[in-house]
Amino acid sequence: MAASVAKGVSLNHISRESSDIRRLANFYKEIFGFDEIESPEFGEFKVIWLNLASAFQLHLIERNPSTKLPEGPWSATAPIADPSHLPRGHHICFTVSNFDSFVRNLQEKGIQTFERSLPNRKVKQIFFFDPDGNGLEVASLAPKE
Repeated sequence: MAASVAKGVSLNHISRESSDIRRLANFYKEIFGFDEIESPEFGEFKVIWLNLASAFQLHLIERNPSTKLPEGPWSATAPIADPSHLPRGHHICFTVSNFDSFVRNLQEKGIQTFERSLPNRKVKQIFFFDPDGNGLEVASLAPKE
């Protein structure tokens, strides 16, 4: 084995750039239960850091309009806002233990979704977008054998 392989690896955070970090923070807090935590003062731009207990942090960063970075799916020349395309597209996946009530909550909020199951039908999946057009998946827990 190569000695350069990283050891003790774990997910620290995922960052999302947004022109409205407060709106995005509110979405992740309301839908997934993230907690807002203390974040550093960078001065030239604003950030909101969110934490999902025992999972990872989500760092929301105020978009710099002068950069050439892509703004996300909604900035594409022909954006496809259809969640049925997300199984083969970029997305973050969460697992929840209350899948059916979670799906009902999304429906009550009017969030457009695409639902399917893995080929073995044991794990249900639902795909949708956050307010900035980032792809999300939520999967049910696999049943105990």
